[in-house]
Amino acid sequence: MSPRLLLFFAVLLPALAGCNSIGSRIREKQAVFNGLDPQTQAKIRQGVIAVGYTTDMVYIALGPPGERQQKAIPEGDETIWIYKTYYRKYEGLVFAGYQYMAVNDPSSHGGYMALGPVSAPIYSEHEQDKLRIHFVNGRVSAIDKLRGG
Repeated sequence: MSPRLLLFFAVLLPALAGCNSIGSRIREKQAVFNGLDPQTQAKIRQGVIAVGYTTDMVYIALGPPGERQQKAIPEGDETIWIYKTYYRKYEGLVFAGYQYMAVNDPSSHGGYMALGPVSAPIYSEHEQDKLRIHFVNGRVSAIDKLRGG
């Protein structure tokens, strides 16, 4: 690999890896973060949020939500940020066909090829709401920590 190409990857990979890290979000919202007291900054760095936080503070702590919803309530508009978790569930095995296998035959001191069945694992992909953050007038009004999240 050429030195120029190595340099390109050396610069590109860390940039891609940091696209949505806590550090990159702090840099993106530096003025907001700098305006917070040290205790709140520490909580945000740990991904901890609380009622009263602004949308910027939640964004810094948790990143962008997977989904957003709007709702009309007596106090005005409520915005709900939904964070999701993704997982795979093992569903069992399925017949996948046949393949030849080498079989050792100790009685003849040799071996032979045999055709045998092959199975493959089946997984299903799942998505589940993990956390819902409710904002009224730009501030967290409620936090729903959902089962399994």
